[in-house]
Amino acid sequence: MAKGNRRVHLLRGALGVLTLCLAGCGFHPLYAPAGGTPADASLSRVYVDVIGDRSGQLLRQALQARLDGSGSASAKTFELAVSYSISQEGISITQDNSVTRLRSVGRANWVLKTVTAPPRTVRSGSVRALDGYNQINEQYFYSTLENEAVERRLAETLADQITQQLAVYFRQHPERT
Repeated sequence: MAKGNRRVHLLRGALGVLTLCLAGCGFHPLYAPAGGTPADASLSRVYVDVIGDRSGQLLRQALQARLDGSGSASAKTFELAVSYSISQEGISITQDNSVTRLRSVGRANWVLKTVTAPPRTVRSGSVRALDGYNQINEQYFYSTLENEAVERRLAETLADQITQQLAVYFRQHPERT
């Protein structure tokens, strides 16, 4: 047997043993893209409220993509309200006081409520993400594109964090599913 084939067989064997160990300790995915877990079913029943301005729209779209990932049209029994803000600060300043690197901090506070009358808050939380870009003074168009890319990345990261916190909540409270 060739040396390369032996390594492949050893890696496959080690992966098989690792899989068995994880299954033996009760490990399973929190929420899977294919759906089917109780957390997925509950996540698909969350309606995301409108979030103001363009960066808020990006966050809402990212949340909707994650929460309705299965594509099934289920009745919405929860409402997610999110307040979102992005702040920027110069972190690299030259001798002539011009900024060459910007740090963007995205913060989102969220509240999950029932849609029953009267609405009842079931969970709330907050998330935070950092990103940044280099600012080239002579290239305004480049800076605009980079700022938009940072806003998009922040929205994606915060949506991942909020979805994970919601999935953990629904996993810990199966009576809500």
